[in-house]
Amino acid sequence: MQKTRIKTREDATPGRTGQTSAPRRWRRFAVVLLAGAALAGCQSVFDQAYTPNVSPSDSPQIVDEVQKNDPRAQMGAREHPRIVASYGGEYRDAKTERLVARIAGALTAVSENPTQSFRITILNSPAINAFALPGGYLYVTRGLLALANDASEVAAVLSHEMGHVTANHGIERQRREEAEVIASRVVAEVLSSDIAGKQALARGKLRLAAFSRQQELQADVIGVRMLGEAGYDPYAAARFLDSMAAYARYSAVDPDSDQSLDFLSSHPNSAQRVDLARRHARNFGQEGVGDKGRDYFLAGIDGLLYGDSPQEGYVRGQTFLHGGLGIRFDVPPDFRIDNKVEAVLATGPGETAIRFDGVAAGDTSSLPNYLTSGWVAGLQPETVRETTVNGLPAATARASAERWDFDVTVIKVNDQIFRFLTAVPKGSPALDTTAQILRNSFRRMTQPEIASLKPLRVRVVSVGPQDTMASLSSRMMGTDRKLDLFKLINAIPVGATLSPGQKVKIISE
Repeated sequence: MQKTRIKTREDATPGRTGQTSAPRRWRRFAVVLLAGAALAGCQSVFDQAYTPNVSPSDSPQIVDEVQKNDPRAQMGAREHPRIVASYGGEYRDAKTERLVARIAGALTAVSENPTQSFRITILNSPAINAFALPGGYLYVTRGLLALANDASEVAAVLSHEMGHVTANHGIERQRREEAEVIASRVVAEVLSSDIAGKQALARGKLRLAAFSRQQELQADVIGVRMLGEAGYDPYAAARFLDSMAAYARYSAVDPDSDQSLDFLSSHPNSAQRVDLARRHARNFGQEGVGDKGRDYFLAGIDGLLYGDSPQEGYVRGQTFLHGGLGIRFDVPPDFRIDNKVEAVLATGPGETAIRFDGVAAGDTSSLPNYLTSGWVAGLQPETVRETTVNGLPAATARASAERWDFDVTVIKVNDQIFRFLTAVPKGSPALDTTAQILRNSFRRMTQPEIASLKPLRVRVVSVGPQDTMASLSSRMMGTDRKLDLFKLINAIPVGATLSPGQKVKIISE
């Protein structure tokens, strides 16, 4: 289930449910959301035209035709929609698709199984991840493309996943999954529902996506060999493992950061893996051999969407804004907003937490009745109050469970119901003030406000004669750790300097 679909009026239909991915202290307060996920049809990017710099596949195949009688592909096809839904849908951009097809084509030509065709989907997620399903279904997130610095690094990731496919690791994983009991009941300490959680099932499948340690090492060996034989820099695998580890350290500065959808959560990094990758790379020569493909890679990701997508809304400081829905609200000072696929979460001092989401109103005519309809466990009926929020119909109530107190506020905008849940430790005076700030600030956006909203993108710029890391990083947007993020996405080692004419990535509108 996608929060974007939930919140978009034309897509919202009752009947599907989801489970939040949230900061650790907030995960117990899971919500079941009702919405439909309108998934775009999948297509192979191998039919895109591209001009190779390294050896491409000279006979791209139509995946559906080749795989239609392959039971492994049928397994992948069955799980594909749920994987896509878990990662915010597909990312559609012709230039980026051609870039990935170009890289994948070179690898396909040297695959251990030349009859195996691959379908590659770019996922519309800022997470740093790539993985494979049986039958040649490969996935890479736009977040991973933004972190990579050349084509060989992306090739390293894709060849690793192709190694899993050609070694039939997915079949073994499927057998484990069939024996695994996946808990589909959504945790309900405060909010409850008896509707089956399809998204919980999908999350369970993602947790089972991890291969064994031996399978990971085997895929590493296959991947490095494919890299070298395709003409790419075989040392890219070790290099990008280091970059992903640096990203994990950067994210870990935030204790509430949810990395459950990132590569290293299912592909554990280790010194052994990096050493193994370097050792096998030496079979192709010393460092410096092979094509990195940096120039055409940077050209291919220039303008790549970064961070929140327009369909999910934007976080700007203490404010959440969604142009498509025309709504905005503020959180108190010292709170951090985390825009997840399933919901907007915010955490603040004193273990205060906020969750915001939206559902289709359906035939709901009474917001007080909606509050008492059973989706909030521990609701105190005597506290239900009908009110208005900046001219919009609303209702509020209190709930309580174990050591937590809650304010629940629902606001109706056209045929959507937007829901705030504020949680504080029992007796905390922050409940009233926090909930009041949310209610007072929630309003419709003006047309000029909507028109001014722009997404963040990866921009490739050339270093000028007077440019420094400080001056270039000052142009970064979307973070208060500008220099750290600049060094991270450009893989700049300690003590390095920039040279005039060098191309680097920045994040800006």
